[in-house]
Amino acid sequence: MGEVDSAPRTRTRQVRVGGVPIGGGAPVAVQSMTTTPTRDPEATLAQISELAEEGCEIARVAIPDAASLEGFATVCAASPLPVVADIHFDHHLAIEACRRGAAALRVNPGNIGSWDRVDAVIDAAKEAGIPIRIGVNAGSLARDVEARADLTHAEKLVESAVSFVRHFAERGFLDVVVSAKTHSAMETVEVNRLLSRALPEVPLHLGVTEAGDFSQATVKNSVALGILLSEGIGDTVRVSITAPPADEVRVAWQILAATGVRQRGPEIVSCPTCARCSIDLMALEDEVARRLREVRAPLCVAVMGCEVNGPGEARAADIGIAGGHGHCILFAGGEIIATVDQSEAVDALMAQIDARFPE
Repeated sequence: MGEVDSAPRTRTRQVRVGGVPIGGGAPVAVQSMTTTPTRDPEATLAQISELAEEGCEIARVAIPDAASLEGFATVCAASPLPVVADIHFDHHLAIEACRRGAAALRVNPGNIGSWDRVDAVIDAAKEAGIPIRIGVNAGSLARDVEARADLTHAEKLVESAVSFVRHFAERGFLDVVVSAKTHSAMETVEVNRLLSRALPEVPLHLGVTEAGDFSQATVKNSVALGILLSEGIGDTVRVSITAPPADEVRVAWQILAATGVRQRGPEIVSCPTCARCSIDLMALEDEVARRLREVRAPLCVAVMGCEVNGPGEARAADIGIAGGHGHCILFAGGEIIATVDQSEAVDALMAQIDARFPE
């Protein structure tokens, strides 16, 4: 895939979602969730294929009702990614999802109902040989924890998750991943720090839920996931954004790259521009970014607005261009290698990338 994985992860028990390992030192896996009606398997598969192109490794698909089960089975059979069944409230849907090809379940035990229903789901997953992500949020706390006045909201999330994991273990089911989600970035940090201490052997799924539009959600997830990943906490991520799912995947990879955890494809370094800039740098950067989507080598590519910010300030970049007054300089390793007309700059840059960094 053209990626690096350089940061040591906390050693948790490994589970497998289809062919994707989670925990146990495996690379932090990137997830997203489809937004298409599950009753429409063609549209759902098209969206999963788009997610796969962006580097998504696990796709989550909601099953809101029994009428969606047939479409879900079709999706599982044809998906290029392992498919997680997202279930709320109705344990029968979770049991049927196990039978229809789910690579994993995501359930919130706190809203499934009685322990008998939860146990039926556990037994179905055990029979199918698939893991379960135990989800906890404000609306799905353990009943005996929710009313406790001696606990903060973060502590309630942790206590609920611990009680659920304990119950699953008592049933002999250890193939679990845990998520405890909130819309607050800093509470997400607090909760997952506590979880990593309370359940050191259990893989953690990270994300800020209900995070908002693209700008707000990107900031919230970058803050929370950046802190946690830099501390070695977290085994898989889903960046929740009110936007097309492919945007979630792109932002997730950018967070992983910025924290030094994983990199898929190039990183772009570009200056914010100033009065020295005599070219349309935003258009130039947009074109470079578009062309680089086909590149998988983990490069640092600079796109600078003038020679001042060219090979000097961008010396650490593997390769780059700096423009001004109708021409651009092309540089690699901090050294100028060519001067080209501005209209030819992107083509020249891509030609050098192809020649110097074959995949």
